[in-house]
Amino acid sequence: MSSNLQTVTQEVLELERAFNERWSAGDSSGYLDNYHENVSYFDPVLESQLVGRDVVVEHIQKLYQNPHIVRSEYLNPHVIASDAGDLAVLSYNLRTYVANDDGGEQLLRAWNSTEVYRKTSGAWRIVHSNWAITQSMTTASAS
Repeated sequence: MSSNLQTVTQEVLELERAFNERWSAGDSSGYLDNYHENVSYFDPVLESQLVGRDVVVEHIQKLYQNPHIVRSEYLNPHVIASDAGDLAVLSYNLRTYVANDDGGEQLLRAWNSTEVYRKTSGAWRIVHSNWAITQSMTTASAS
């Protein structure tokens, strides 16, 4: 891995984890403040994509409730970066856990996530976001 890719990977992974940890603790503003003005967003509860920061923020704020996530697992992170180092595609699997009635943990959700980050004016901004529930189909199918 080139040093540029290592740097980009570290930067976007740190941002993503920070946004997710804030989200898990009841603060959705990390993601919302970071979205690029022209962000495109896929949400598994919608049939089509949302475009534009204001539209995405409004959608998320309507749905968002503090999930009280006690632990998150970031599995299989993979970053592809442009040669210029100003565009990065981050994909990973996220598992979130909440406390159960026995004092332990239980899986809340398992996600497939893809975030496209673009470095603008020295800061990484999310320009595309795609969240999918990992096991939404009951039967495997290619169509």
